Amino acid sequence: MKTILAAYSGALKGTGSSILSALQDLSVAVWPCRSKMEKHLQVISVLQWVLSFLALGAGCTVLLIYMFCTDCWLIAAMYTAWLIMDWNTPKQGGRRSSWVRNWTVWTYFRDYFPVRLIKTHNLLPNRNYIFGYHPHGIFCFGAFCNFGTEATGFSKKFPGIKPSLATLAGNFCMPVMRDYLMSGGICPVNKNSINYLLSRNGTGNAVVIVVGGAAESLQCAPGVNSVTLKNRKGFVRLALQKGADLRTMSTQQVIFEERTYWRYIQKRFQKILGFAPCLFHGCGLFFGDSCGIVPYGKPITTIVGEPITVPKIEDATDEMVDLYHTMYIKSLQCLFDKYKTRCGLKESDVLYIQ
Repeated sequence: MKTILAAYSGALKGTGSSILSALQDLSVAVWPCRSKMEKHLQVISVLQWVLSFLALGAGCTVLLIYMFCTDCWLIAAMYTAWLIMDWNTPKQGGRRSSWVRNWTVWTYFRDYFPVRLIKTHNLLPNRNYIFGYHPHGIFCFGAFCNFGTEATGFSKKFPGIKPSLATLAGNFCMPVMRDYLMSGGICPVNKNSINYLLSRNGTGNAVVIVVGGAAESLQCAPGVNSVTLKNRKGFVRLALQKGADLRTMSTQQVIFEERTYWRYIQKRFQKILGFAPCLFHGCGLFFGDSCGIVPYGKPITTIVGEPITVPKIEDATDEMVDLYHTMYIKSLQCLFDKYKTRCGLKESDVLYIQ
């Protein structure tokens, strides 16, 4: 009200102010500016994905069990029956939704970090591809944004190619969460699922595998350029069996030292469940200098390298697998050395391959 009165008084004195300009000033005072509003939307978009990943599956499972104990048991029974009939759908390509992949929320998600996808070579739509994604990180924000959504324009940059991001099969055992993942074109990381994806509709399919997996996530820390790859050869053998070309692609975490109790617990979880629980932290929801679970807004740049043409060999020998595995490692090293400064790293930074 003070703003309006001041403007009216100024108009009487001939200062040129107007009630209209005062109302505009008042709207700015009441509502956050556009940049702040967009930043809040970016934070919320990232937070919803973090909470979905951490709690959506478990929460919906508990809710489903609880509904069996209420008057809504019939709804729970019907959903469970449908879930059983639909159980193998994730292994058979899932239910990709272009509408979900193009949600506006993903553009806010992209801009929060921001996430960028850089194309270095074309992809032929008459070939199939296996993308190796490095490193794993905590939540694979870059992999999800680039290949689980259209926020960075994958389909426009690589026309005729349909990407499918592979993740833990256990995620598809949880109600609602499985449908959320499938709508983005995310699939279980197992041999049957990947075989199906590389065989459907002939060509133009790309399966994105985070090769380092749970072991690599334990090495995630600021300033550490480490990938787990030396003994990861299954994806190379699969590429040979399917004749799929190989292509390289290059949140702050607390790391426990080796031979400590907590490190032992992490590795046991990794061996039994396929993933390792990580103690991580980020910033708060509204204040960047506070502690919370929102990841820090650091740029994520994904470089899609040159494909390695792989022949189709059903029974590939170990020597053949080793040959293409070595070629893949060299390609990844060259990609890192060539583009590391473009990704915000120092010229002196090196890539550690474990």
